[in-house]
Amino acid sequence: MTDGLLDQPMDVELSNYLLDGSYDLILSIGQVVPHEVVGMANYTKNIVIGCGGSSFINQSHMIGAVYGMERIMGEADTPVRKVFDYAQEYYIDKLPVEYVLTVTVSEGDKVDILGLYIGKDRECYERAAKLSQKHNLNYLQSPIETCVVWLDEHEFHSTWLGNKAIYRTRMAMANGGDLIVLAPGVKRFGEDEEIDRLIRKFGYTGRENILALSKSEPDLAGNLSAAAHLIHGSTDGRFNVIYATDKLSKDEIESVGFGYMPLSEALKIFKPEELSTGYNTVNNVSANYYKRNKDWIASCARDDEEKSSITISNGEPIYYIENPALGLWTVK
Repeated sequence: MTDGLLDQPMDVELSNYLLDGSYDLILSIGQVVPHEVVGMANYTKNIVIGCGGSSFINQSHMIGAVYGMERIMGEADTPVRKVFDYAQEYYIDKLPVEYVLTVTVSEGDKVDILGLYIGKDRECYERAAKLSQKHNLNYLQSPIETCVVWLDEHEFHSTWLGNKAIYRTRMAMANGGDLIVLAPGVKRFGEDEEIDRLIRKFGYTGRENILALSKSEPDLAGNLSAAAHLIHGSTDGRFNVIYATDKLSKDEIESVGFGYMPLSEALKIFKPEELSTGYNTVNNVSANYYKRNKDWIASCARDDEEKSSITISNGEPIYYIENPALGLWTVK
C-alpha cells in the first residue's frame, strides 16, 4: 500500500459506541474536500479516524507524511485511503453505517451545497470526490509570491489546525515566497497539552529532520501523529511562513520555526474586510517586517544576523484566501 515506505502492522481501532450492536443505523455525515493526510476527506475517514483509536490515527498520519503531501492532496486514491478501504472491507462493512457526504463552496458567510451523496459503498465517495476536485481545487497560472490567509478566530485556535494555511497552499507557493497567516484566535500550538509540548520541543524543522527524530527521540516515536504534523507544517526552507497573532509571543512563534508579525501591524496592511479571494493589490501602504530564513530553521540559530527583511510595497499583488479548510491551491 505504501510502495515499501512502511512495513508494520496496524490495529483497526473503533469507538465502542460504533460496536454497541444495538443500533439499526449509524449515519456518518461530513464534507468531502481536499485533505492533507488522506487526499480527499471524509467517507471512511469519519469512522477510522474521527471515531478511531490513537495508534491507527498515528500510523495513518505517518503514512501520509512519509509518502508525501504533494503526491496525496486532492487525490481520491492514495496509500492512506487504501488502508481505510481495507478497514472498510473487513470490519466496517459489518456495521450498519450509511454515509451522507456533501460538497460545498463558500464565499464570505454564504455556503452553497453543490452535491449530496448518500450510500454505504465507495461509489458515493467517488462521486463526491470527483465533484469536489472540480470545485475545491484552485488551479493558478503561476506560483504565488505573497499569500495572505485568514484564520477565523472562532474556528482556528492552534497551529495544529491553523497550519491548513500551509498544507493547502504549499503546491501553489513560489520558491522563496511569503505566506502570511492572519491568526487572531491562535493561542497555542497543539490541541492538547502533550501535542503542544512536542511541537514546542521539536518545531517545524523539516521533513528529513523530523523523520530522523521520530526514530531517535522516544517521545516523538511514541506519537507519530505529532511527527506527521510537524512534517506537514514544515516548508523545508522552500517558502517562508509568517504568523500574525497577538496570543502567542514573538519568541514562541520563532522557536518553532516560523516568522512573526504583530497582528495589529498585519491588519493595518492586510484588511480582510477589503480583500476578496484571489489576487488583490495592496495600496497606500509600505511595510517592512522580518522573517526567519531557511538557514535559521536548519540550525535553530537565534542571532539577528539570521533574519532577512521583507518589504510589502504599494501596488504589489497578493493572493488572499478566506478559509484554507475549504480548498486546495496548486499551479497548473
